[in-house]
Amino acid sequence: MVHTARRPRSFSLSKPELALLAITALWGGTYLVIHLAMRYSGPMFFVGLRFGVAGLIACMIFRRALRGMTRADLGAGVAIGVMIFFGYGLQTVGLQTISSSTSAFLTALFVPMVPFLQWAVFRKRPHIMAFAGAALAFAGLVLLAGPGAFQVGLGTGEVVTLLSTVAIAAEIVLISLFAAKVNLGRVTVVQLLVCSVLAFMAMPATGESIPAFSWVWLAAGVGLGLASCLIQLTMNWAQKSVDPTRATIIYTGEPVWAGVIGRIAGDRLPPLAVVGAVLIVLSVLVSELRPLGRPAAKHPSTAVELDIPETGR
Repeated sequence: MVHTARRPRSFSLSKPELALLAITALWGGTYLVIHLAMRYSGPMFFVGLRFGVAGLIACMIFRRALRGMTRADLGAGVAIGVMIFFGYGLQTVGLQTISSSTSAFLTALFVPMVPFLQWAVFRKRPHIMAFAGAALAFAGLVLLAGPGAFQVGLGTGEVVTLLSTVAIAAEIVLISLFAAKVNLGRVTVVQLLVCSVLAFMAMPATGESIPAFSWVWLAAGVGLGLASCLIQLTMNWAQKSVDPTRATIIYTGEPVWAGVIGRIAGDRLPPLAVVGAVLIVLSVLVSELRPLGRPAAKHPSTAVELDIPETGR
């Protein structure tokens, strides 16, 4: 009898998975773009410009759906838009004083945070892996910020970025609350435009004025608006065939890409901070694991991306 050697299975990625890898790298690069744009623009003006561009593009994409706008669509869009404003507004403020790499890893903390907000809102107790993820996330935060940071107080950039993460997690919970009751196209348009309007309205309160014209903030704002829509459309297409758990693993690379791109641009995290960053990435993965026999729920950030171009994040 002749035995034929079994050929090892080659590792391969489908086109949708490759597309998700590409937009995750693009997503990670947005932190550095924002960090650089803050040298030429105030945070509220830039957030208003960025989401204004994204909102106008969304208007063109969903123009037919807008004719059937309902009060429920409007209310949901406004509520989510307020959370987007606080999430991305505070994140952009933080990027004035902290590196793009640090911001990306801190923002990733929204994933282990979501189950606990859902517990508060929906009275659904998180599974044990969510608690393990939260513990890893806290340990990673301590190392990323520096063990002494909690004795003397975290810097303003780290604090406002952490607050932005709470708002992003709240945004995800609101999307879970409204998703089955509203038209996602109409809500997408409303939430993006609401975020833009609130950011422009906040400028006098924060002492901001319209910045002197610069091709840097103009190109960055328009570019990020376009990138946001590209990320949304790619995820909508790719996640029709990519398993949510597999997509989650790909998305976990977002802060890693941000760290790599930031390092190329000159960011240098201390060795202890690198360990903390790794723990935060692990916390994202661990919080998505389920005990044997329990199916994994759809990843919360997937819901965000279906509704909100780029949580850049």
